[in-house]
Amino acid sequence: MRAWRSYRPETALASRGRPGQSGGMRVYLAGPEVFLPDSEAIGVRKIEVCRRHGLTGVYPGDTALDLSGLAPRVAGQRIYGCNRDLMKGCDAVIANMTPFRGPSMDVGTAFELGYFAALGRPVLGYSNTTRPFAGRVLAHFGLDPAPGDGGPPARDPQGLAIEAFDMADNLMLDGAILDAGFEVVTRRVDDPAQLYRDLAGFEACTEALAHRRTKTD
Repeated sequence: MRAWRSYRPETALASRGRPGQSGGMRVYLAGPEVFLPDSEAIGVRKIEVCRRHGLTGVYPGDTALDLSGLAPRVAGQRIYGCNRDLMKGCDAVIANMTPFRGPSMDVGTAFELGYFAALGRPVLGYSNTTRPFAGRVLAHFGLDPAPGDGGPPARDPQGLAIEAFDMADNLMLDGAILDAGFEVVTRRVDDPAQLYRDLAGFEACTEALAHRRTKTD
């Protein structure tokens, strides 16, 4: 049994190892594209972008993980442990922060971004929308900006404060990237079919990381 079709347990998309080993800085490629039917093809494209910039991309499907006969919950825990070990073996993360199943980024990707921040390793992110987080929350609830100032209302329909710091997503996520010395790369991608497949923002992050690496070598 497989937990998700997108994890491709029979496929290894990148070499394994530990941070700092030969083959270039190892970069964990986090994002909700792992749920797409063409996940493997997107992973290959991302790894190729990294290679062109002298980096080694590590996609979450990079494992020969056998989930045969496991109950769904056990399989999920096995995937978690595998991805955790992949993260430990990487030097940095580039996260796809494009909103997923709501106004915010994929929650699993947010965890992975925070994991690298806690390790003190470089964290970078991109989003294929230019609308700030507060505006997306407003749209999610069908609310208009507060009259007169163009800003968001103080509360959502459940009485909870709406975070409005002119950031791409929750302040803890943007804050981790800013603290690492980078900016969240935002681009407007209007084609829904390309929302998680357009890699221009990813390439910009890859270039920024490669440039940082060159300066510090």
